[in-house]
Amino acid sequence: MPMVSDGDYVAIFNSVHRVMKAEKLLKERMMKILLIPAPRALSADCGLAIRYAAADRGEVEGVLREAELSPEEIYVKAGESYLRVEM
Repeated sequence: MPMVSDGDYVAIFNSVHRVMKAEKLLKERMMKILLIPAPRALSADCGLAIRYAAADRGEVEGVLREAELSPEEIYVKAGESYLRVEM
């Protein structure tokens, strides 16, 4: 099974500290996320990203916004590429 499937969202953060903090917060809330190596097609300063399904997007991004942990960039997997989406 691929690390990121078509339609999945990938949140890129600007530091390892922020991505780890975001992962901890989301897991505490029992959200279906996965900490993954940032896909090669995307540049990520810290090399890690958080993957989540489209169905969970509003909830995941809402929790991160409330905690002032918004990602630097968010992408959606579309076929072989990643499209940047507005937050």
